[in-house]
Amino acid sequence: MLPRQEWLYVPGAMTITALKPFIPSGKDFAAARSFFLELGFTVNWEGQGLAELQLGAAVFLLQDFHNPVVQENLMMFVRVDDLDAWWKHLQECGVLERYPGVRAKAPTVYPWGLREVHLIDPAGVCWHFA
Repeated sequence: MLPRQEWLYVPGAMTITALKPFIPSGKDFAAARSFFLELGFTVNWEGQGLAELQLGAAVFLLQDFHNPVVQENLMMFVRVDDLDAWWKHLQECGVLERYPGVRAKAPTVYPWGLREVHLIDPAGVCWHFA
């Protein structure tokens, strides 16, 4: 173990400028990519089995990877400006009907004090929009 001063955070010593999680696509990378595009994300760049997707300030890497245990235990938290508008968008854009396994829960206040919409994507990842 390092001495305490070696691992202790010192303000101003470093800054994180981006965090881009790798999100598994599930069995069908193309379908997952289409799902996120229909939600409003854009593709910044794309390579073999990997695409950087962005909506507003949110950026993630969609990875052609399928592991149900990982997917069904992965959760993402996303802050939106207007949760009711986001919920309306989810209902109207058609992704809830077009993609197998996709489902969403209406805005709900949770014990941790946030009002959230939960969306399960085609791979089984749970997205918490608040």
